Amino acid sequence: MPSFVRAATTAALLLLPSFSLAQRGGGDWTTIGNDAQRSNWLRSDAKISPEVLAKPGFELLWKVKLNNIPRPMNSVTPPALLDFYIGYRGFRTLGFFGGSSDTVTGIDTDLSRIEWEKKIGSGAAAGAGTPQCPGGMTSSVTRITGVGYPASGGGRGRGNPAKSGVGEPGEGAVTLKDRPPQMNFPAPPPAAATGPGGRRATPPPSPFGRGPQYVYAISSDGKLHLMYVSNGEEPNAALPFLPPNANARGLIVFDNVAYAATVNGCGGVENGVWALDLESKKVSQWKSASGNIAGTDGMAVGPDGTLYVAAGNELVALEPVTLAQKGSFKTGGATFTSSPLVFEFKSKDVIAATTNDGKVHLVAAAGLTPLASAPAGDVTGALSSWQDGAGSRWLLAPTASKVMAWKVTGEAGAPALEQGWTSRDMVSPLTPAIVNGVVFAVSGGKRGTPGVLYALDGVTGKEMWNSGKAIASFVTTGGLAAGAGRVYVGAHDGMQYAFGIPMEH
Repeated sequence: MPSFVRAATTAALLLLPSFSLAQRGGGDWTTIGNDAQRSNWLRSDAKISPEVLAKPGFELLWKVKLNNIPRPMNSVTPPALLDFYIGYRGFRTLGFFGGSSDTVTGIDTDLSRIEWEKKIGSGAAAGAGTPQCPGGMTSSVTRITGVGYPASGGGRGRGNPAKSGVGEPGEGAVTLKDRPPQMNFPAPPPAAATGPGGRRATPPPSPFGRGPQYVYAISSDGKLHLMYVSNGEEPNAALPFLPPNANARGLIVFDNVAYAATVNGCGGVENGVWALDLESKKVSQWKSASGNIAGTDGMAVGPDGTLYVAAGNELVALEPVTLAQKGSFKTGGATFTSSPLVFEFKSKDVIAATTNDGKVHLVAAAGLTPLASAPAGDVTGALSSWQDGAGSRWLLAPTASKVMAWKVTGEAGAPALEQGWTSRDMVSPLTPAIVNGVVFAVSGGKRGTPGVLYALDGVTGKEMWNSGKAIASFVTTGGLAAGAGRVYVGAHDGMQYAFGIPMEH
């Protein structure tokens, strides 16, 4: 082949991922809550917007039944997504789904085709379980996540600037028999990538990053599994992480360390936060002295790597890696009911969480000093936050029967919470996700009452669309995930649904 033809071909291949991602929109939903801050906010998407949802066309794209045995209030977790991947099987858009029966499934989300299925761990014993301690895999799977605030494309409009998804030549084409197993962990984000005030900002993925890509999961025996995204194979034995039969939540991996919370004292495991250094294999533990870990997301991470966890009546800040306690805020008497959420308000880092006296609290990350509170109702689970195109910051929370929204107003050092909109009545709504100015909320339903997905205008709360009778079962585990023009909902019966705008293949 002439050299100029080879050069042109190479250039075309390098440009193809950039073009594809420019059409798709923003970055990947890599972990529970989308990012380390647990915002549940996908900043931009090329196919979803309030203008698009105001017209017909948003619909059920596909449903796939996963090989999973549900447990009490625990079934299929929201996926970690990889919206553009080039491997030995060609171009893929992948989603990785955790199942309560210790399974991880990789699905081509463009073609609704199962790419691989992996049974991990020793397998949870069948039989009794409770909603508090269901057994099996309890935490969502995750991919490596940056700790800085994701780049924002604003509340409405098209996606962020395109980025390339090209990996190393042969990346993903792993033949275990011909290649000795090895651990090649991606390097942490470069220290030079900083945002306002010296805080780290998540850099775009390098198009020529070294090493394979992994999806991470904790099996019911407490071990951490690292699986190739291409085929689910594990290059090494699983790493001891948690005691067996713990109720793990909020698995996240950043800067070469995995973190998870353990709740409800399941399996006799103390409530707290655990860290596993993936290089040294050392495990660190922080034990809660104030009570149970609140919420469904475990912990939130600030842009400097500090971990925030709500336990009992205390909001605690922990150092990364060592989990040494660096500060705390106590409510006085009320106990926390939601996982913490970290967001940026006028260049200041703020933490939000709710308590059982019906309040949502704003706390300054610097010094963990209280800033504001407002009536919130019976909020449990996790919160969401986003910023609209006008620069207004919003908080959202599911109560027992509605989704509530507040606007954050005031100055950086003295924010206030202004009541915004309230949704229609829902049955046990889950934590909403925000995609490019559209709030997606799930009425989780209950046995005999299936779930319903709603699309609401993020600024007004106006209902623009709902899934009707498309979902056949109720929805219990975790929340939503979104990416590449699709929103994902997993039902208790193991059926995974994808909603979006149809595309030609």
